[in-house]
Amino acid sequence: MLAQERSYNTAELQALDRKHHFHPFTDHKEMNKKGTRVIAGAENVYIYDTDGNKYLDAMSGLWCVNIGYGRTELAEVAKLQMEQLPYYNSFFQTAQLPAIELAEMLAEVTPPQFNRVFFGCSGSDGNDTVVRLVRYYWQLQGQENRNIIISRHNAYHGSTLAGASLGGMQAMHAQGGMPIPNIEHIEQPYHYREGGGLSKHDFGIKAAQALEERILKVGADRVAAFIGEPIQGAGGVIVPPASYWPEIQRICKKYDILLVADEVICGFGRTGNWFGSETFGIEADIMTMAKGLSSGYQPIGAVMIADRVAELLDEKGEEFSHGYTYSGHPVACAVALKNLQIMRDERIIENARAETMDYLQNQIRSLSDHALIGEIRGIGFLGAIELVANKETRDTFDDKGSAGIACRDACSENGLIMRAVGDTMILCPPLVITRPQIDEMVSKIRQSLDTAERTLV
Repeated sequence: MLAQERSYNTAELQALDRKHHFHPFTDHKEMNKKGTRVIAGAENVYIYDTDGNKYLDAMSGLWCVNIGYGRTELAEVAKLQMEQLPYYNSFFQTAQLPAIELAEMLAEVTPPQFNRVFFGCSGSDGNDTVVRLVRYYWQLQGQENRNIIISRHNAYHGSTLAGASLGGMQAMHAQGGMPIPNIEHIEQPYHYREGGGLSKHDFGIKAAQALEERILKVGADRVAAFIGEPIQGAGGVIVPPASYWPEIQRICKKYDILLVADEVICGFGRTGNWFGSETFGIEADIMTMAKGLSSGYQPIGAVMIADRVAELLDEKGEEFSHGYTYSGHPVACAVALKNLQIMRDERIIENARAETMDYLQNQIRSLSDHALIGEIRGIGFLGAIELVANKETRDTFDDKGSAGIACRDACSENGLIMRAVGDTMILCPPLVITRPQIDEMVSKIRQSLDTAERTLV
């Protein structure tokens, strides 16, 4: 029975949820004390809970609803595809029309070196695929020992065993014996906290050169790839200095290691271009994508493979013993294809870049006079507000994370959804947000900062 056909009040739903539902990334003891927020509907940039409360969703769900909520065209496409072919696999030399058409579309919108795609269900399993793929690539060249992948501290590349190992989140590594072998981590390009008095340019070079230092330490003949998000999203929207990615690119070419761009968050317009790689001039060999691929309307992920990698796999490879039951799922592919067609035909990225991107960045920076704010950073439709106990010294709060929690809870009370990463508040609104909606969002952020400040004094 569909949820809308059942008659429950919020308390009953919370009790059922508490009894049966184990949530991701959740402190269940804390959640069970106050009950879950049960979301019942959404439209444009707003979501609604079962008590009738309306929230401006400044997080696009989980960085993904780029096109906004309520696009009925996507529901119609899903219905038609379910009626025609609800499911079939893409194993064993089999394909379906939606997967073929989506692959063609992705080849059109991605940078020119990409013409092949491997489908999955999420960014997490996409980065699992990356681990398998890059090691297989070097194995086919007789370099089986070239299996080390270098990532960064505080990076996020998913929550599967391999994805979480690639990521550099200490809390995740503390659970489950991670990272798996042959994953290395270097410093992140986080100038505000780790710049050490260097200019942004010099720090960007220094942070990038940590890659070369690690390559030389473990042996260049053992390194398969470097993986990085153009902007570290879940790590706190860490925007690298302009000098960072060109130096990373130079080092990867010098040592002939594959460069993997994790575009799960940055892809499909989030930085003002179709991909963050375009914004930062990254010439990747592999790109992982998900989230904005379908604007969250269906679970789907993809790994784009550059021609030089794909051609070697075709020429020397045998059966690639890897895949997922739902790789190339026809309904997910049909919905993702329609999402990209709407983004292209309505020029959503171009219009947002012309009308609201700079406005958004300027408006959130207008909050910088607030006593709690140490730094505001962002690009395109990504932003971070770092909260501090002292603006001049950049001192953090003694109870780490307390300011973020206080501000996040105040946002909810004020009808705004934002995410707290430690004591950094993150925003990532749908690309269709308007200037009046941006003004509403910023007004609610300031109101929430004021509320949080009173609780922290």
